[in-house]
Amino acid sequence: MALTTRRRALGTLAAALATGVAAPGLAHAGQGKRDPRPLYRAHAHNDYEHPRPLFDALDHRFNSVEADIYLVNGELLVAHDPIDLDPSRTLDSLYLAPLAARVRANHGSVYRGWRAPLQLLVDIKTEGAATYLELDRQLRRYRGLFTTYAHGKVHTGPVTAVVSGDRAARAPMEAQRRRSAFYDGRLADLGTAAPASLIPLISDNWANNFTWLGTGPIPAAERAKLRGIVDAAHAHGQRVRFWATPDLAGPERDAVWADLIAAGVDHLNTDDLAGLEAFLDARDR
Repeated sequence: MALTTRRRALGTLAAALATGVAAPGLAHAGQGKRDPRPLYRAHAHNDYEHPRPLFDALDHRFNSVEADIYLVNGELLVAHDPIDLDPSRTLDSLYLAPLAARVRANHGSVYRGWRAPLQLLVDIKTEGAATYLELDRQLRRYRGLFTTYAHGKVHTGPVTAVVSGDRAARAPMEAQRRRSAFYDGRLADLGTAAPASLIPLISDNWANNFTWLGTGPIPAAERAKLRGIVDAAHAHGQRVRFWATPDLAGPERDAVWADLIAAGVDHLNTDDLAGLEAFLDARDR
């Protein structure tokens, strides 16, 4: 190999390692192999607050990540609070473009060899209708990347975008005959006429619905309530997630996670990527 060609290849490799995106030509080196099994229940709450948004979650094999967005001067910025807004931290730069690059490198999936879509939960913090319309415009740029709804049918892609946050986003979504995102429902949406093709996910605040925080066994009435919620959602083809569950490392958190899994809850919400990865791996031994 000529010296200049070798230097160029090494530079490409270094850039790939720095960004977490496979370099062109390097993705084929492991062709035929699978990535480690993704953790389908693992949801990275406020994922963008980690040192490497998206990539830290992917390194820990999470299959669901959450990003809060603000519509500012026509751009979608990612932050938890308005004071943290930074024009360089856009939804496109932190999530959309890196996911597109990874899917290209992995020949059509976020995790090479595993076809179940990754969930991108987008939590709208500014007025819902206007913010959603800009989000819709940006998602449509990435043809083939996102799960879509078109004329009554869902077409699964490598990434499924689900819109949470400001509830005014629902009206423009329902009016579309074709869209690249879905809606994050609440417990009040269970049993309504809204189909899973609009609301595939039911999320709610654990503390608003349950008193048990992991000390001692879960009360029988709360266990029955939890399983009733999950059964009702699953009967309609919907998944279930709770936020505000205990998230400090310890036996209480593990007890809540264990009962959520036993009840069939689909996503465990955490800021502790390594902690949930270790918990789920230990249960699979």
